[in-house]
Amino acid sequence: MAERYGGKHSPDADRDRPNDPPRNPWQGKRRTRAGGRVNMLFLAPLPLAIRAFTQDPAGLALNLAGFAVLMLAAWLTREGVLAQEAYEARRIARRPALPRKLIASGLTGLGLFVAAYAANETLVNPLIFAVLGIALHAFAFGPDPLRDKRMDGVDTFQHDRVARAVGEAEKHLTAMKDAIARAGDRRLEARVQRFQDTARDMFRTVEEDPRDLTGARKYLGVYLLGARDATMKFADLYARTRDAKARADYEALLDDLEKNFTARTQMMLLDNKTDLNVEMEVLRERLEREGVSARDYQ
Repeated sequence: MAERYGGKHSPDADRDRPNDPPRNPWQGKRRTRAGGRVNMLFLAPLPLAIRAFTQDPAGLALNLAGFAVLMLAAWLTREGVLAQEAYEARRIARRPALPRKLIASGLTGLGLFVAAYAANETLVNPLIFAVLGIALHAFAFGPDPLRDKRMDGVDTFQHDRVARAVGEAEKHLTAMKDAIARAGDRRLEARVQRFQDTARDMFRTVEEDPRDLTGARKYLGVYLLGARDATMKFADLYARTRDAKARADYEALLDDLEKNFTARTQMMLLDNKTDLNVEMEVLRERLEREGVSARDYQ
């Protein structure tokens, strides 16, 4: 049976094309800082691992210990930078429970102390290296966020509710990303990323007005939990079978979820706009009662 072909160059392309422009995949994103400088921290200790096997047993142990401590410091630094980026991307957020970059600074100093002591069995030079390592690491990567990020006019209880709800929702999105990576399909990974961007638009809207949390709770909880479970099951099935029907059904599910999340977010934004209009109207009435009018200044 013949099937009609359609595309962007077909005669009816304008009719089939959605009115809204496609979403820019880079919209609202910033380049991660967990890049070159952090990666160098993983490369810098490698000479210690090589030198360790040219030393006596004591030198072997000290060099390997210094190598291990510096690698742990590099890993904590990267995790601290990623945690800070997640903190900065949100309007309401709790400070990281563990000050990873601060601990990494101390471990960097300890690792340099051990490495310097292995090369020169005195205390002066190792102490100098330790102090310099702590200071330079702290200067290069800065401190961890040390306080919760809150919005003015919103009480602590509301802040905590939103922070918990958004934190759990972010865990569901992370699980979706990890699961779809098992399918080994870049197009599917990009499709899931697009849905995640749509869901995060809702997160930011709720953070800007915590009153929206009541209406969005099932989206942040039940719907994202279901999407996570569906993604895990689909990824395991598709990795084994490459079932085209299962893929089409999964993509249709993402389309439905994305439309519903977008519609709900738009509804919340309209509610916020209505609240703004009411506030502006009340302010105008108060100004008029005080005898102040915009016409007086024209």
